[in-house]
Amino acid sequence: MTDLGRFRIIVGISTLLFVFMTFLGCASLKQSEKCSEESKTTTSKQKKEQAPLYYDFEDVLLPTALKVDKNRSFVYQSPEFTAGVLVLTGRVEPNSLIQFFDNNMAKDNWRLVSSFKSPRTMMFFDKPTRSCIINITEGHFKTEVEIWIAPSLETNEQELLK
Repeated sequence: MTDLGRFRIIVGISTLLFVFMTFLGCASLKQSEKCSEESKTTTSKQKKEQAPLYYDFEDVLLPTALKVDKNRSFVYQSPEFTAGVLVLTGRVEPNSLIQFFDNNMAKDNWRLVSSFKSPRTMMFFDKPTRSCIINITEGHFKTEVEIWIAPSLETNEQELLK
């Protein structure tokens, strides 16, 4: 084989490798764009999943990090009102829960009447026809929240049925 033949083989292989590497580069670029798009949709899904929501009480907003303990909860619902206790647990910092309820209960027209803050925090809220007690207890591995809702004793029967 002559030098010219070797040169042609080397140039041919180099050209083939160059074309092959170019296609691989484009494929990985498209893959990274797909990954970028997937991470954006995952982030938006996580934001939607982390958005607070209402459970049984239509005017008490709860963070999604808390999960309902159905065995310890009791909620009475009628066309006129909803009352009972909702027990939730989760790995949430108690101070952030206190801040969360302090901010969001006011948005739902609850008025903070009083609160006790210690290893066990209790917050007392009221509305013209209902009262709410939120009990936050920090455990070793999780925080427990009890939400008690009851009709207000000062309310006469006509206002309760509205």
